[in-house]
Amino acid sequence: MCSKLGAVALPNGPVAASSEAEAVLFDLVDVYDRAYQAAAAELSLSSAQACVLGRLDERRGMGALAEELGCDASNITQIVARLETIGLVTREPDPQDRRARLVARTSRGDEINDRFANAFTFARTAIGRLSPDEQDQLTALLRKALG
Repeated sequence: MCSKLGAVALPNGPVAASSEAEAVLFDLVDVYDRAYQAAAAELSLSSAQACVLGRLDERRGMGALAEELGCDASNITQIVARLETIGLVTREPDPQDRRARLVARTSRGDEINDRFANAFTFARTAIGRLSPDEQDQLTALLRKALG
């Protein structure tokens, strides 16, 4: 979900699955995205806000966040501004470069991020359906597929 900040999988869109494995992968991404969005919505966050909040375990530059998430810096600026308005993050000048801003979670932001982590159970639940051997096999196959 985070890599595109709001993009949704297209299993029924203009791209037709060329195999059953590809169709199941589309389904997985789609269900993952919906579960991520639902967990964020439980906390009155957009999925993009939850994603950015989750990337702030330490103070981060806004440019670095944009690069990591593969989106335009103006997108991050808008998301961070909204998170700041609702008291979940702070922005401050970077001591190394006064033109740049660093973003950090507030204590309330830490609390909401923890609540999100507890609410977003999709991956834990899905993996929990597999035996330890199946989990190892899936891990190996996914690593291979990711290159």
